[in-house]
Amino acid sequence: MTDQAPVTYTGPARVLSGVQPSGALHLGNYLGALVKFARLQHEIDTFIFVADLHAITVWQEPDALAQQTREIAAAYIASGLDPDKATIFPQSAVREHAELAWIFQCVARLGWLDRMTQFKEKSGKHKERSSVGLYTYPVLQAADILVYKATHVPVGEDQKQHLELTRDIAQKFNHDFGVQGFFPQPEPLIQGPGARVMSLRDGSAKMSKSDPSDYSRINLTDTADDIAAKVRKARTDPEPLPETIEELAGRAEADNLVGIFAALSGQSKAEVLADYAGKGFGTFKPALAELAVEKLAPVGEKMRGLLGDPAVLDAILAKGAEKARETAAPTLAEVKKLVGFWGA
Repeated sequence: MTDQAPVTYTGPARVLSGVQPSGALHLGNYLGALVKFARLQHEIDTFIFVADLHAITVWQEPDALAQQTREIAAAYIASGLDPDKATIFPQSAVREHAELAWIFQCVARLGWLDRMTQFKEKSGKHKERSSVGLYTYPVLQAADILVYKATHVPVGEDQKQHLELTRDIAQKFNHDFGVQGFFPQPEPLIQGPGARVMSLRDGSAKMSKSDPSDYSRINLTDTADDIAAKVRKARTDPEPLPETIEELAGRAEADNLVGIFAALSGQSKAEVLADYAGKGFGTFKPALAELAVEKLAPVGEKMRGLLGDPAVLDAILAKGAEKARETAAPTLAEVKKLVGFWGA
């Protein structure tokens, strides 16, 4: 008997991603994800969710969670996602995510999860005190992706391992139940410039909503004055900007600001340096502040307007959840039939 090549998935191309509602979004989220979501909606069937099931792997204040979900939805829309083009919804409103996740927990293997480095990093020295959800959430991520049979997933470096797990689960399910090609092998969408924005106070640390200093990041809800002030106070060094990218090596703060300017302006770092080589930060920072205000202040203004009318956001999320279920429900129904559940 000869080995046969695996049957490839032939369904429609589809992209899926989500952001947790666990704090204010910032410039790094905007450049690394949100503007890319907005571009993708014109190229491929796009599903973007608010990852509230993932958020509760660590404690979230119940009174705040729903409002934080609205904030993420407002950020999506303010950054250019069109609810009539992209499907925008809260993860918890589509029960098929959780149902498929349980089935996948019975497909995935403990050794696969033991290799996940994110749990080790997030649990630290207190693994025994961490929730079981924090350990198993990569399986839920697999369900998030595969319940829509998503073929493409935007990922950063810290999530590549989880996408590999998704591919392993898809392959094992297809093999175990004799349905080669049922689930796709989702491909990563490699993030381009701006995917990794560093702290304005420490160029060696990623920009983060958990940093105690608000001056380490530009929040999407910041006013124009806030944005300009944070850029002016960003840490730099005394040297002028160099002519080449190679000369930025060892100058983390300078490299970060040049990268931010490049991402906001749609230029390469080399093009930015061609314009500002030999100039000091007394010249560069005002130009960056002006650009950042131009690009980000309208986003914050639109977010504040949307958040001022939560009924509109709730209607968008409800409509998106209904549309998401239309795609997810048939997949889960077929999975339950394949598994052999009564009544399926």
